Formats: sequence, structure tokens, C-alpha cells
Amino acid sequence: MDHSKFLKNVNTLLLIILFIMVAGFFTWSENVAITRVIKVFTRIGMTVAIYFLHQKIVNYGAISTYKAKNIFAPFLYVGYLLLGFASIMWSTDPGYSLLQWVMTIESFVFAFYFMKCYMLLDIYFPGHTIRFYNTMGNTVFLLILPFMIGMYIEPDTFFRAVEGGTDFRLGGYIMNPNELGMLTGLGLSCLIFDIYRKPKKLWTIIKVAIILYALVLTKSRSSLVGFLLIIFFHIRRSKSVKLKLAVYIATAAIIPIMVQTLIMRSGGIDDILSMTGRMPFWKALIAEGLPREPMLGFGFMRIDYKDHFESVHTYAGHMTHNTFLQVLMNLGFVGFAIVIFQLFFTIGGFMKEQEEKKLMLLGILIPVMINSMTEFGIFGEANYGILFYHFLIFSIVFDKPERLTRLEELFLNRKRPDLTIEKGVLTFKEQNTPAIA
Repeated sequence: MDHSKFLKNVNTLLLIILFIMVAGFFTWSENVAITRVIKVFTRIGMTVAIYFLHQKIVNYGAISTYKAKNIFAPFLYVGYLLLGFASIMWSTDPGYSLLQWVMTIESFVFAFYFMKCYMLLDIYFPGHTIRFYNTMGNTVFLLILPFMIGMYIEPDTFFRAVEGGTDFRLGGYIMNPNELGMLTGLGLSCLIFDIYRKPKKLWTIIKVAIILYALVLTKSRSSLVGFLLIIFFHIRRSKSVKLKLAVYIATAAIIPIMVQTLIMRSGGIDDILSMTGRMPFWKALIAEGLPREPMLGFGFMRIDYKDHFESVHTYAGHMTHNTFLQVLMNLGFVGFAIVIFQLFFTIGGFMKEQEEKKLMLLGILIPVMINSMTEFGIFGEANYGILFYHFLIFSIVFDKPERLTRLEELFLNRKRPDLTIEKGVLTFKEQNTPAIA
């Protein structure tokens, strides 16, 4: 059987669905009502869409059941969600906590079906060329393009003035520059694998160059550090001494420029040591806010009894700018313990994967985790970093079922004559599936 047309359609649909889903996190309109409608319809709509794409693959000739592995990663995350739902009862703003919880659940469900699609393709279409990192990298490229075009057409919209109007950062008020920087780092990490894989590399190199330029324009220090870490992981894997030497020389050459333009901005070294003013805020949260509700916190995504935490020692803030401190404040020490163990088992699951997949997962985790230290992050208020973390969780959960039931055998025998099933065990008559361009 020739599955090339079906697989090409699936590849395109995965890209479209992920693009619209992530685009739903951006603020594309200044009108609050329009923005809310866009966010609701894109996220819920794409969650429904990925479910139907999953069913499309199953109906074509695949079995939905799977064997679970690394079960503590998803189970502990579900525990975190259950505690978050329970916290609505004592939340200082139940409506807001419920809204944030629902958006997190929606992202979790989307990621479950999205990553399950790749599991079905890997098991029932051996030799296919659809890759998660390719979908992620192309999604980021398509999302960055409007910013790269818009910064010339409408700079006031696509750039954000900072430091009293003396400097400008890509992102504007459509997306926080640090969050956009994290997205570019993630896209670069994924597209690097296309450079390895594809014989024709020019178009991939062009995409990498455009996204890298966007990363520089966001002037996100944390995202730049994350990208450099990813590069060194890849270089360490290479066997080419010349390539390693070239990268080290290039890095050494651009470090003075990075220090001048990105690191030593207004405020100098004091600004860096205070994490751009966040350290006093974090100290006040721990010293003054946490003792008020230490065990179970103020409720899901709440950090105080009021809408903002206020202290005479620092500025007022609606969120903590650190995802782990956010959990500590909204779910207390109980929630904090759950997410620490959950993260431990997730990273432990990465280490069990084959080398290429492990490197890909770490390449996504690094920018997301670095961003989590200073922004919303993986356990913060609704943002696409949470979605990407959900992808990471489910990337280590699904495994091939050990044995099919009699009904599943009959279904596959009817739908997929290219498959062979002996005593419930799946084998393949043909191993060569036509490649996708």
C-alpha cells in the first residue's frame, strides 16, 4: 500500500493545527474582547481538531491503545492538576483560578492527542518521515515571520520600547519579548535536527538565520544563554574537530558584542545581579507572603489575598516571574513538592530515550526551563511554555502495545493488508514507506 498521500496530508494538518494553537497565545488585537474570542476559539478549536486528526489516523489503519511508560511523570502532573482544582475552594479569587485551571487542562488534553498522533505514526507507518521537531521548527518559523515583516511596516506595533524609550525589543505588546525569545530558542533547537537529516540544507539554514536574527532582536538574555547551551550540546555530539573549533572561535568572537548589546544594558552589572529587579520581589514574597498560607497557598495561580502582592520593600506584582515560586505561593509546600518530583521523573524519562530523541527533548526543555526562572514558565499562568512542557511529558509516555486483542486484529486485517499479525503481535510485510518532501 502507498501511504504517501495520507502521510503528507497528516504532516500538513499537524503543522496547521500546531501553528493556530500556538498563535492563539499571542495578543493579535488591542481590543480585549476580540483577543479573548480569538484565544478561546483557537485553543478549543485546535483541541477538537487534533482529536479528529487522531481519529483520522486510527480510522485509516491504526490502533488507539498503547502501553504506558514513565507513568510517574503524567500521574504526578495529574496530581498537581487535582490539587489545583481543589484549591479553587480556598482560592482568593475562585473565578480566576478556575479559568487558569481550565486553560491548563485544555493544553494538557491537546498535548495528549498531539503526541499520540506521532506515536501512531511511529508504530503503524514504519519508515515515515514526519518528525515532531520539524513540525515545531516550522511552526516557530511561521510565527516569527509576521514579526520580521511587521517590524519594517509597523515598528510601533512589533517593537516594545524599554528603558525609558532608549531601547527597543522585538515582540511589542503582541508577545512579551522574553517569551518570544524563548520561542525562537526552541525553534532553533528543533530546526538543527533538520540540518542533520535533510540532504538539501539551504532552506533550513535560511530559516535558522531568520529565527536567530529574531532572537537577537528580542534582546532576551535568558533565551540567548539557552540557545548557546543547546549549541554546545550539539557540538559535543559532533565528531568533527574542525566544526568544534570553528564554533568555539565564532562564539569567542561574538561574546564581546553580546556583552555590550544584550548583557550590559541600562543598569549594568547590578541589574543582572538583581535579576532586573526580581530578587527583592522574590525575597519579599518568601519573607512576607509565604508565611500567610504556607501549606496550600492562596489558590491556583494566586499569590496573595489581593490581585497583586504588595510590599514596602519592592514593586507590586500580579505574578512571581518564577514558575517554581509561583507554585509555592499558589499551592504551598504541598504543591511545590509535587511539581519538583514531577519534574524529576520527567527528566529521568528523557535519560532513558535513545540519544537523538534525548537531545531533542533536552533542546526543548532548556529554553523552556530557563524562561521558567524569570517568567510565567511551565507551572505559571497560561502561556505556551506550559503547552511545550506537556509535549515533553507525553513524548516519554507512549509505547507500542505488547499484544493486540482479537477485535483489533480483525480491524487491522481489514484496513491494513500490508500488516501481519501473529498471535496478537504486529509485524510488517513492507518496511519502506515513501518519503515526504
